[in-house]
Amino acid sequence: MLDHTLTLPLPDQEATARLGGVLADCLTPGDVVLLEGQIGAGKTHLARALIRARLGRMEDVPSPTFTLIQTYEAEGGDLWHADLYRLTHPDEVTELGLEAAFETAICLIEWPDRLGDLRPADALSLELRPLGDGRVAYLSGGRADLLDKIADGWADAS
Repeated sequence: MLDHTLTLPLPDQEATARLGGVLADCLTPGDVVLLEGQIGAGKTHLARALIRARLGRMEDVPSPTFTLIQTYEAEGGDLWHADLYRLTHPDEVTELGLEAAFETAICLIEWPDRLGDLRPADALSLELRPLGDGRVAYLSGGRADLLDKIADGWADAS
């Protein structure tokens, strides 16, 4: 079993997209990924790559900045991509139906600090921080075996 944090260097956009593909292979319905990082850190780029890999096709994946949520039907379970930046209170999360989706879909949540107490205890936290021309991904939490699966998938994809 790995330590409770997995650190992955992402020197370029291709590496970030590769991580999205690895996550697409590892996640199952009921998994919630909390995408953290400053504006421009690569959260939406990573989510796009994950969604496209999970769908198995090139798909227009718009940022949910203004729609708040985009949903995708995929084999093996739906995907919900949410950008909570514009929310002002955690009660708005309930109105969006996210709590139910946490149980039945793979949920990718940008700006998870807006969840307040609704943040799932077993969510996978994925923080992107800039490093030179690229970034570093710090992953923690998630269901018991998830970090090990991601580490194995990353080793195979590299």
